[in-house]
Amino acid sequence: MATAYELALEKTKNGTKPEVAAAELVALMTLDEKVHCLDGGVPFWVGIKDITTGGYHSRPFRAAKVERLGIPGFHFSDGPRGLVVGEATAFPVSMARGATFDPELEVRVGDAIGKELRAIGADLYGGICVNLLRHPAWGRAQETYGEDPHHVGEMGASLTRGAQRHVMATLKHFALNSMENTRFGVDVKVDERALHEVYLPHFKRIIDEGVACVMTAYNSVNGEWCSQNEVLLADILRSEWGFAGFVISDWIFGVHDGVQSLHAGLDVEMPYRMIRNAPIVAALSDGLINEELVASAVTRTLTTMLKFGVGKLAVSDRSVLLSSEHVLLSQEVAEKSMVLLKNESVDGASLLPLNLKKSSKIAVVGRLAGVRNIGDGGSSDVMAPNVVTPLQGIREHFANCEIVYNSQATLESQVQQAKQSDLAIVVVGYTREEEGEFIGDSPDTVSMAALIPRQDDPELAREYKNYMIENHHYAPDELRIKSRNGTFSIGGDRESLRLLDADVQLIHAVAKVQPRVIVVIVAGSAVVMSEWINEVPTVLMGWYSGSNGGRALANILSGAANPSGHLPFVIPNDESHLPFFDRDAKSITYDYWHGQWKLDRDDNKPMFPFGFGCSYTNFSYSNAEIEVSETVKFRCAVRNVGSRDGATVVQIYTGRNDSAIERPKRRLIAFKRVEVRVGETVQIECTAPFQNFATRDLENHSWFVEQGLWNCEIGQFSGDPESLPLTLAIRQRIEL
Repeated sequence: MATAYELALEKTKNGTKPEVAAAELVALMTLDEKVHCLDGGVPFWVGIKDITTGGYHSRPFRAAKVERLGIPGFHFSDGPRGLVVGEATAFPVSMARGATFDPELEVRVGDAIGKELRAIGADLYGGICVNLLRHPAWGRAQETYGEDPHHVGEMGASLTRGAQRHVMATLKHFALNSMENTRFGVDVKVDERALHEVYLPHFKRIIDEGVACVMTAYNSVNGEWCSQNEVLLADILRSEWGFAGFVISDWIFGVHDGVQSLHAGLDVEMPYRMIRNAPIVAALSDGLINEELVASAVTRTLTTMLKFGVGKLAVSDRSVLLSSEHVLLSQEVAEKSMVLLKNESVDGASLLPLNLKKSSKIAVVGRLAGVRNIGDGGSSDVMAPNVVTPLQGIREHFANCEIVYNSQATLESQVQQAKQSDLAIVVVGYTREEEGEFIGDSPDTVSMAALIPRQDDPELAREYKNYMIENHHYAPDELRIKSRNGTFSIGGDRESLRLLDADVQLIHAVAKVQPRVIVVIVAGSAVVMSEWINEVPTVLMGWYSGSNGGRALANILSGAANPSGHLPFVIPNDESHLPFFDRDAKSITYDYWHGQWKLDRDDNKPMFPFGFGCSYTNFSYSNAEIEVSETVKFRCAVRNVGSRDGATVVQIYTGRNDSAIERPKRRLIAFKRVEVRVGETVQIECTAPFQNFATRDLENHSWFVEQGLWNCEIGQFSGDPESLPLTLAIRQRIEL
């Protein structure tokens, strides 16, 4: 006999609106069953033991299961660079994928991750992380796409589109979560204009894409915790934006006041029955809240599950995990993400691509050349076996050359190796020890700890233990994180934007004895290079590049792949050109200015501007046109005038010289990656909605486009001196 949930699914399939079928299903539930759906459903003490002994990487987290009615609940798993349960494909980190400026490629990444999620039974994906890169010292910068709201929104929407072919997706962390060390306690103060024009547009873009779920952030905004912030959850997310999905908390201490969070619109506390269950039960008993408030939250969760067909979603064959198709996709992404920042001539020719004789001798030096280093060791960690390191990739590709490397080499011996070789490849940067997810103390931890249940409900604990046994996905011990709590590495916000002293010393020393030096930087965001960059001819941003990153690097070095990555952030000449950042701050103000916008406002020339990236070929842009209708369309011709096939990113910026409102000198409003063969000319068209020109009306809490002349530029990076100028005339104020 079909269960009540299966009947609801069938009704939805036959045309009944999901919210109607969900309401009918909720009407069949007891009050206890409804309350059960308001938290993770995992007993706290069983759950906390599980997560601290590798459980995060062993099975999805389950919530909202009601066995009597056949409601299967949802099953959550991270993360931004691939499935974190069991062995899976590691894709380059999101920041690297942001450097591709390739939304269609990101759809393919989402599709692949979605398939791998279904192979282990997950149906809710936690990987749409789009917090804006306000400052590159942020420890989890690698988990987002960059510093620009439009760019971040387009990339996040693409990942959502791909993943939701197979699973529900979760947008996180809502909102203004771009500090790591104090994320549990920091209060971010922000005014309405900065909030809506800088820190929320990318979230809105992904809501419009149809994302299923939103996860709140740990921090507070303007004095109220995100998990109980009515301005964010009720006024903006649901009322202004019309979000109809469900809202979950971040993991463990993501909720502070259970009843207030329910009033604000938080539907499920994750991942355990922890802070909100007892207070909500007491408030119901005392008549402080009514059952309808509970029913509304549960209805939103079930509506979304029915809309996406949870319980009847196709289950992928486990062969998709680490499939050759996915691993090769990871390599393709890595190749398209690497950013060639500098490639000067040595002996009359650019150092890259390498043109080596059969007997050439290559010195590979640097502490990161031969180590597995695919990114953060926290909730986004992927248990990927057989990661190809830079050293392995170079050895494979340049098998006819002599590769000199010694993992135990001293500074002096590495310099000697470089001196005696035909060139030196220096691999330096960061690891999960220097930047990444961090577990620290919250100022509210003591008071919140009093709300934790003293013991688990025996029946719930027994049922979940059975689930743990039945849904364990194995990954070898050597792939598991063995540092603090068995789950998280040291990580946290960076102490400095510069390379470690030992890395800088190595670059200085090698550059003195070897003119043919290639510096490969492994990092999740910007690195200030001013103290050494003039000493070397070639610099490549290699990122945390996933399962096959070493092979991708070798293909870039050899010219088998032409670099086409562009910076998704600005690299300044000095840290002082960036916004204030205190990684121990308990309160901080976010204003309008960060990244390229701030450098432009302050007339500080960047070392490398937003959107910058070199190629082994050259492109010319011509025949710029603009057409205005329901949207603004930009057209131009792109010609490959070099000697190699390649790809460029057409970037369109706008600004105002005579505006009554202070605004960025240039704001990205559209972009398109385009591949062009040698001698070929490609006609491109980009569309920008008027919302991309809009300003927040602070009096009416709405949007308008300012009347007057807008400067537009079509170029290859922000401030490109060869960009094509256009003018958009807005003859009267447009209300949106």
